[in-house]
Amino acid sequence: MERAVLVRDRAVLAVVVTTAFLTMLDNTVVTVAAPSIARDLGTPLPTLEWVATGYMLAFAGLMLPGGRLVDRYGHRRTLLTGLALFTTASLAAGAAGSAGTLIAARIAQGTGAALLIPATLAVVAAGGERARLRGTAAWTASGAAALAAGPVLGGAVSQHLHWSWIFLLNVPVGLAALATAWYTLDEGRDPGAARLDLAGMCTSTVALAAATYALTSGTAHGWATPAVLGSAAVAAVAAATFLAVERRARTPMVDPGLFAVRAFRGGVAVQVLWGLGVNGVFFYTAIYLQDVRGYPPTLAGLAFLATAGAVACGAPFAPRLVHRLGAARTVALGLGLVAAGMGVVAAGSAHVVVLLAALTVIGFGSALTVPLAAVVLAAAAPQHAGVAAGVFGVAREVSGVLGIAGIGVVVAGGPGIARGYVIGLAAAAVLVAGGALIGARTLPGLSADPADAVSAGRH
Repeated sequence: MERAVLVRDRAVLAVVVTTAFLTMLDNTVVTVAAPSIARDLGTPLPTLEWVATGYMLAFAGLMLPGGRLVDRYGHRRTLLTGLALFTTASLAAGAAGSAGTLIAARIAQGTGAALLIPATLAVVAAGGERARLRGTAAWTASGAAALAAGPVLGGAVSQHLHWSWIFLLNVPVGLAALATAWYTLDEGRDPGAARLDLAGMCTSTVALAAATYALTSGTAHGWATPAVLGSAAVAAVAAATFLAVERRARTPMVDPGLFAVRAFRGGVAVQVLWGLGVNGVFFYTAIYLQDVRGYPPTLAGLAFLATAGAVACGAPFAPRLVHRLGAARTVALGLGLVAAGMGVVAAGSAHVVVLLAALTVIGFGSALTVPLAAVVLAAAAPQHAGVAAGVFGVAREVSGVLGIAGIGVVVAGGPGIARGYVIGLAAAAVLVAGGALIGARTLPGLSADPADAVSAGRH
């Protein structure tokens, strides 16, 4: 009996790791392959930007409603739907013969991913404290590895095979995960769950999608363009409408009580600050290595494997440190290492060995932020686990886009990319250090079980 339970738990963990890896991989895998896709389909590169942007818009815009669907219909049903949609869309993307078909398939992929992230985190939240820490560690490590591996894998596949295999490789993996989830996951549904808040779902989707589009387009094409200004205005109006709708809703999509929990709002804030700093640094480090140091794209991508390896190696240590130091000290230590690594890069970016060592430190420090997801999930009541996971996922995704945009402004404002890059690193280090301070003050300490964060943190 115990062996059967162990096998089932490992199978569930494999589903969590696989879905986290696939969804985050498709955030970056098309970047290096875009020129090959453009040549093959006879499409200009500006149009092909929508291959990346379409995925990100659906992913970020629908993740919060995806979390609400998890709470309403259960994590098993939502995860199976997300996997089926993501896998089918991957097949359609690989078989696409035109840019329009490929972009539509990428939007469908992003929609599936928006269901998968809150569903997999809700699966993790359903376990006890140890299972939750172990699950979030694996989830974080696989997602970070996918982000780092995306450009490398995309470049290698498009160079040695065909760009369609970037998407087609998802199909057998997705089918295996679908079959495993079908046989191992329980329903995870609350029979008394409140009905869907359709107005809140629609307005939040518009607000998040418009904000994401403004940030991605502003970074690429400038902040004063009509498209960017228009989408920013739409995002502001939709966000204001969402807040007004939620105040009047009988069953609001996001329970206001979640943000009354100090550990929840602190965990989300720390995740945002980490995302702002680290994602901006990674994006512009890739540009720095190519434009200033003259690295080819594949070699520049390989530099981040040190970070991915450090995250994968460091993540298993985080749960042990939580039990010895508490979540607050563990996360603060991790963010302190990240900020220190950024400072070292800023001071010694001209030396490859120093750069790789610092990126490794940044990766290991990032691995110690694993307790953030566990704390945020533990701070929510079981009937709100999906929405809590959606909020955390949105914080991660949108802060990444905002970090690239914000650090980009700093980099562009410097006297040349090399000097601007150093200034951007310093700004990112300040953001991450701020996250360390917030984490130290808001997350549970050594004597506090993260599962008790609801009762411990209401101020």
